[in-house]
Amino acid sequence: MIRPLVLSLRPAQWAKNLFVLAPLVFGHLLGDRAAVERALLALLAFCCAASTIYLINDLRDREEDRNHPLKRLRPLAAGTLSAPAAVAAAVVLGATALALALYLGRAFLVVLAVYLALNLLYTHWFKHLVILDVMSISLGFVLRVVAGAEATGVVVSRWLFLCTIFLALFLAFSKRRHEITLLAGAAAGQRKVLDHYSPAFLDQMINVVTASSVVAYALYAVAPETVAKYGTQDLVYTIPLVLYGIFRYLYLMYQKPGERNPTEAILRDPPFLINIVLWGLTVVWIVYGGGLAPLLGGSTP
Repeated sequence: MIRPLVLSLRPAQWAKNLFVLAPLVFGHLLGDRAAVERALLALLAFCCAASTIYLINDLRDREEDRNHPLKRLRPLAAGTLSAPAAVAAAVVLGATALALALYLGRAFLVVLAVYLALNLLYTHWFKHLVILDVMSISLGFVLRVVAGAEATGVVVSRWLFLCTIFLALFLAFSKRRHEITLLAGAAAGQRKVLDHYSPAFLDQMINVVTASSVVAYALYAVAPETVAKYGTQDLVYTIPLVLYGIFRYLYLMYQKPGERNPTEAILRDPPFLINIVLWGLTVVWIVYGGGLAPLLGGSTP
């Protein structure tokens, strides 16, 4: 039972919870041991909360999932994990998430509670409402960032908020397009809301949020308050890495379509993973190392 249970927790999806750590990194707190510990506990709380929601979702949709080419392999749909075991795991994980939230403070607890409520509403209602389903998914990413900020005492900047919501919408619309492509004519039968989407419509939405994501990040990198906060203009040099990451994601979605959704595909794509590691290391170097000037032996133009 252990392996089916672990699969039902969807540990690969925990990568989305790394948004919780964004305030820690951009808040210049990587050197603060207490802040790092609180951020990691916040990350663990969201992993437990997310897995709780996945179990609830799989319990509710297991009959429908049996008609899906991929979801039929999920343990609950396939019958390799029993419903009572899934319920017990959901209770334990949910209780763990709430206990960690209580330890991290009232503000964090409120954000986590809103996240859980939003996902429960999505599972039972929002996922059937066109546009609102995608916006609900993106709001989940914003709540992760807000939770990370509450756990570490960082004030979320408007730039971090904008970058998060545009990137989240980009991921959500991409997920919907993959579902339509994978299920073809049977999409509406699997999920009714897909009947209100089309590849052309989703492509337009993806174009809008892609451009918005890049512009928001570029403006953040060159904003006077960003330069003043980090004491360098060099964050602008991370823009090519952001562009490559988005272009690679689009390449995998349009040119290398497969059964895995794009979010899962990038976790198995070496070029994308190498790029994200380079971006992370570069950001840390610039934010904590005073920019590229020390590396270049002088001031950058």
